[in-house]
Amino acid sequence: MSLPAHPPEATPSLPAVWLTPVELGVLGAIWGASFLFMRIAAKDFGALPLVEIRLALGGLVLLPFLWGARKAFPLQLWPKLALIGAINSALPFALFAWAAQRAPAGIAAITNSTAVLFTALVAFVFYGERIGPRRGVALAVGFGGVVVLASGKAAGANIGGAVVAGTTAACLYGIGVNMVKRHLSGLPAGAVASATLSCAAVLTLPFAAVAWPPQPIPVVSWLSAAALGVLCSGIAYVLYYRLIQRIGASRAVTVTYLVPLFGVAWAWLLLGEPLTLTLAIAGTLILGSVALSQQRPS
Repeated sequence: MSLPAHPPEATPSLPAVWLTPVELGVLGAIWGASFLFMRIAAKDFGALPLVEIRLALGGLVLLPFLWGARKAFPLQLWPKLALIGAINSALPFALFAWAAQRAPAGIAAITNSTAVLFTALVAFVFYGERIGPRRGVALAVGFGGVVVLASGKAAGANIGGAVVAGTTAACLYGIGVNMVKRHLSGLPAGAVASATLSCAAVLTLPFAAVAWPPQPIPVVSWLSAAALGVLCSGIAYVLYYRLIQRIGASRAVTVTYLVPLFGVAWAWLLLGEPLTLTLAIAGTLILGSVALSQQRPS
């Protein structure tokens, strides 16, 4: 899950009293399930073919947004869209799919939540934004959680490589979000998502074609790949933009706390992945740091 750049905040309306918690829960469940779908499909497709399907389907689902705003996307803008698509979609999706082949789905779901921390860190290092003492502590605690997570094992196997891959993907999300905010501000968020996903699909296509598996792919893996593209990379973004328009970006981003919880829960319920002490400690540290980083100064 990659949090796209946010349009200006909106004032909550009356339906938000009951509709917003429901939509936040649904969105958290959908994005949490993306790690389950990757875990199921990656072993049969391989990382790059799976990512290609996800990108292409996600871009197609969001295509109406791009078509409606096509006049705002001149030809000279597309190289920048392609670069951001590679950084914010193609590379992190590939890293998460690679990790899904080597570690439980809950591991990737937890590392994904560090994207919020990396967004603040990248803004500080490259754009001079102030972090402040609280966010500094949050970064330290969050990265401590990553170290704890990387030190664990699953079914007797070391998962450090998968944790590094997931954390690197989250870092790329942090870079990508900052690039979108500074270079694509003012453009419709749905159209930007469609454009960047579509560019990423074009860039990934030749690599996916070379890596396409020779053996037949089971139906369950095809369904999981389709769900990744249509549900997790298409419909979920539409739902997220609805939330931003209704309650504003700062409240909509709280879905970040739900994604790893649902990711771990789905993997436990449907794949039988164990809930280990290391997973619990690391998840608590990382989610606590994300919550701390999101608090506004009093």
